[in-house]
Amino acid sequence: MSRKRTSDQQPQIETPTATADPPAPEVNDNRQSFVERVGQRRRVTPADPFEFATDPLAGVRLFESRQDRQVAIKLDEKPSQAVIDKLKEAGYHWNPAHKIWAHPVHADSATSIRIDAERLYQEVRKMVRQDKGIEAGPEVPF
Repeated sequence: MSRKRTSDQQPQIETPTATADPPAPEVNDNRQSFVERVGQRRRVTPADPFEFATDPLAGVRLFESRQDRQVAIKLDEKPSQAVIDKLKEAGYHWNPAHKIWAHPVHADSATSIRIDAERLYQEVRKMVRQDKGIEAGPEVPF
């Protein structure tokens, strides 16, 4: 004897509920892969020129510009002739357009030039403080 299916006996289909897992992303969903996104990452470049020593009371700042390949000392006011002679003796030249005393940085001697620039900055800073009658104080590195 064969049984006939009645309309009351249709198979039940499960419907997803709110607690079901979200569907997995399709393989070709037009999003870039991790590897593709890493190659497109934009790098943040540091400021150029970069000020790495300053004495606001004396008005003396030490900068380095990697783009221009130079270190520079900026003075807020015209220094005494002794300070100018010290800068010239160290190989610095006056740049009137930017109002700085600059020295080129060469790849083969970059480290020694930076060390010498820091020493010269300390000497110039001390001389300017003496000229202005400011007692010796700690340097503000940044």
